[in-house]
Amino acid sequence: MKILLLGANGQVGWELRQTLSPLGSVTTSAREGDCDRPLDIADLSGLAELLDAHRPDIIVNAAAYTAVDKAESEPELAMRLNAEVPEWIGRWAADHRALVVHYSTDYVYDGTKPEPYVETDTPNPLGVYGRSKLAGDEALLNSGCDALILRVSWVYGTRGNNFLRTMQRLMAEREELRIVDDQVGAPTWCRRIAEATAEAARTMRGRDNNRSKLSGIYHFAPSGETSWFGFAAAIRAAGGYQCNLTPITTAEYPTPAARPANSRLDTGKLRKAFGIAPDAWDADLAACLADDSRRPTEADS
Repeated sequence: MKILLLGANGQVGWELRQTLSPLGSVTTSAREGDCDRPLDIADLSGLAELLDAHRPDIIVNAAAYTAVDKAESEPELAMRLNAEVPEWIGRWAADHRALVVHYSTDYVYDGTKPEPYVETDTPNPLGVYGRSKLAGDEALLNSGCDALILRVSWVYGTRGNNFLRTMQRLMAEREELRIVDDQVGAPTWCRRIAEATAEAARTMRGRDNNRSKLSGIYHFAPSGETSWFGFAAAIRAAGGYQCNLTPITTAEYPTPAARPANSRLDTGKLRKAFGIAPDAWDADLAACLADDSRRPTEADS
């Protein structure tokens, strides 16, 4: 089985390199850095050449425009990367009977629902980023291909730009931080997303004759919930930082893009279809930090 991994140097993409390898031959592609085929996915002609040359059985698209606030001033680029590219990939996959795995976001919802969101809830994005990701979800589903879309929330890891790494840096530098406490969700370790991807893709490939029945959107997030303040407090405790944390409201920390107050995602559909039951968010954070502490440093190499 041939697998094409787009966005192979991102948070999720880096973890996918490992989890996808048992499924088949993985070709990695990224805009820059260590990969088999350098490619800016905004270059649709280059993407077409790559797909035609490789002819993958599975296309895993971990590439996206993820700068939530910057998207407000770059709507065309966000829409191109998050909507036009998935649409084009979906059309190619439909013509070649390939499976597409794609990632969505909790930002497609407005956060006004008091309970966790389920896949049948009506999306209502608050900003450009959410609208572009929703457009990509819809375009992929309408392309005619078999698609597995994992809708995730509050993604973090030990690579790239994310809340965990930002907090670790700022807590080491500052005596006090003000953190939003009225937005609730479940921080999701990128490795768990990669593991769930591999498990779901394996199941779908094992049901090639009727895998279209499994196609669609699935929520993936760890169990439990917390606020950004709660997440920061857990990071502080784990790292032994002395930085003081002060909870604030969203109104006290204005940003160009609005964020949903409720980002909780119900994962019952995923559990029923694939038998995937996510662990608790705080247990995953502990595992992530423990794994990072075991990595060799440059001085050790």
